[in-house]
Amino acid sequence: MAKAPKITIDELEAKYPLYCKALKLLVKEARAIEEIKRSLCWDRLALLHRSLPGRYKSPEHLMDLLQRPQPVS
Repeated sequence: MAKAPKITIDELEAKYPLYCKALKLLVKEARAIEEIKRSLCWDRLALLHRSLPGRYKSPEHLMDLLQRPQPVS
């Protein structure tokens, strides 16, 4: 199995909005949690959370937020 290329914290932080957007799309498409957990966005969000837990929430927490019913305006 090939090793994934190394990524810096700066690169992770710069792409954080993209990872969140990808997670949101996967949730919107009603993908299975097992599939979502194998995605690159999940991996990168988890890495950010492990590296900087005070700044970034876990992907599980983000999923919970995305799955909550949205209030009607």
